[in-house]
Amino acid sequence: MVTAIIVGAGHRAMGYANYALEHPEKLRIVGVADPSPERRAMAAERFGLTPEQCFASADELTALPKQADAIINGTMDRQHVPTTIPLLERGYDVLLEKPFAISIEEVKALEAAAARTGRKVMICHVLRYAPFYVELKRRVLAGEIGKLVTLETAEHVSYHHYSTAFARGKWHREDQCGSSFLMSKCCHDLDLLTWYMSGVAPVRVASFGGLHYFTRENAPADSGEHCLLDCPIEEKCPYSVRQLYLNHPDRWVFYVWPELEESGDLSIEAKTARLKDPANPYSRCIWKMDNNVADRQSVVVEFADGTVATHNLVGGTSRPMRKIHLLGTEGELEGVFDDNEFTIRHIDTRPGHETREERINLADLGDTTGAFGGHGGGDGNLAADFVSLVDGGAPSISCTMLSDSINGHLIGFYADRAMREHRVIEF
Repeated sequence: MVTAIIVGAGHRAMGYANYALEHPEKLRIVGVADPSPERRAMAAERFGLTPEQCFASADELTALPKQADAIINGTMDRQHVPTTIPLLERGYDVLLEKPFAISIEEVKALEAAAARTGRKVMICHVLRYAPFYVELKRRVLAGEIGKLVTLETAEHVSYHHYSTAFARGKWHREDQCGSSFLMSKCCHDLDLLTWYMSGVAPVRVASFGGLHYFTRENAPADSGEHCLLDCPIEEKCPYSVRQLYLNHPDRWVFYVWPELEESGDLSIEAKTARLKDPANPYSRCIWKMDNNVADRQSVVVEFADGTVATHNLVGGTSRPMRKIHLLGTEGELEGVFDDNEFTIRHIDTRPGHETREERINLADLGDTTGAFGGHGGGDGNLAADFVSLVDGGAPSISCTMLSDSINGHLIGFYADRAMREHRVIEF
């Protein structure tokens, strides 16, 4: 039995903590620290906590003697390192949401604290735990496509997700949330690149992109400032808040109206009133925000052995999608994460042939543990692995300890710098 305390009771941390409800013999939640009384009350009700087990801040928790084995830290990006270091010094192991730091200086500070205290820090790179990516990793390790030559990954962030999280939402300004669009959305994907490279160091990074579409200059003619207050073209706009949040009442509930979710009043009337409040950022025209994060970015990475990796991030697409193409000296693996299937190809020199390929659906392999949970099953599998690690188990093939997560983050930090400065960054 591992005991844990939630620090930052938002959507991500509460999702990992739900493992305690599914496997109460393995994990018990024994506390929550969050500045929101509503979120503390929600956690207390879900996990049966007493008032003495609820704290208004991480500092309040840290001031006390150690209360549990581990912490599930789901605070916002800027708070990750400032809250985690004192918790490590108090003796807790920590499951830390990504991106685990917002600067190279924070990376170094957290790495030093983990080494100094000897505590375990595991990063929530949940895609490593999705059966789709695990199966690709197994095949790469088995040598099925030879030595990797090129890795190509992409993430397409749908129009409703980009609008909600990155144009209007909590990650719309890097100076406020602390993270760029690339680091907020794709440190998963950059981590996958380093994971498949099995410890070969990245040496050079270049990047291109920026904020080019969701700007005031591109606003449709005659559009207003607020969708439901003054916009004559609102009914025809795919980014209308009526289209996104009232006509689809269950979409992004935990982002758009957390205060309504906490109060329990998710009626159309309550939602409409919130979207008619001019002070609410979710009421505003997507082209007339004060957002400053990119809406597209491409990253190119060279590794020490000559392997080249590319990652393309696009915001505002029709369909959400993550795809990957691994090309090796003896074959290739290509697939779409959202479809839960991939294709393996090899050269076929028989007369009349060129390529031999096999399409593989994860369901056909018989091992789809959690494949239809959050992040393709990654969320639940990661929580299970962290509990096992804290309980003394060996790290799994997917385990992303802090030391194993650093290069992926550095690629992101250097890519953002390379994009801003229009140059190649040497590691």
